[in-house]
Amino acid sequence: MKNSNYIEFYFDCSSPWTYLAFTEILELSQRLNFEIIWKPILVGGVFNNVNRDVYEFRKNPNPLKLDYSNRDLQLWAKVRKIKIIMPEIFPINSVKAMRGCLFADQKNCLVSFAKNVFKAYWGSGLDISQENLLLEIASNAGLKPYDFRRYVESQEAKDLLIKNTKELIERGGFGSPTFFYHKQMFFGNDRMHLLEQAIINKFI
Repeated sequence: MKNSNYIEFYFDCSSPWTYLAFTEILELSQRLNFEIIWKPILVGGVFNNVNRDVYEFRKNPNPLKLDYSNRDLQLWAKVRKIKIIMPEIFPINSVKAMRGCLFADQKNCLVSFAKNVFKAYWGSGLDISQENLLLEIASNAGLKPYDFRRYVESQEAKDLLIKNTKELIERGGFGSPTFFYHKQMFFGNDRMHLLEQAIINKFI
């Protein structure tokens, strides 16, 4: 049950900027005493519907913007005190990982599971589309591998991930991470400070 002070956090582990925001929102929730409502999505589904410009940039990146973005990413990683590398496989199929996040959320261990998915992919460059790796991460988070596999392959998981993704699109979202506070939408890791100030100063 949500309390009156909560953030809805739509996310996909395939994004490094989401890893940064995920790390900060955990600390922010402790500082400001709010609940996080986790909303795993499939960001590719969002891009396909409302943000196809992402694909054009990947095909024909502006070298100046790309170089700046990479340096910016590493600066943020230092601020958040995490390691981020560019995996050999990018973009990656994160469907099973995000369905796994849905299951982990139901079992009250999403933070542990998602954090280790992020670390595996963005910290070590491991292929998070592989079931064996996800089963290992799930087990380390306290989830039963058999139950995890069964849920990830279920229609329930498929439908819920689609539902969350469509919900974000309907609310005006176009990527990951996106978070809502009192129906106000924020997008991107660099909006975490703005969110904090909005909460502290009651702008919303």
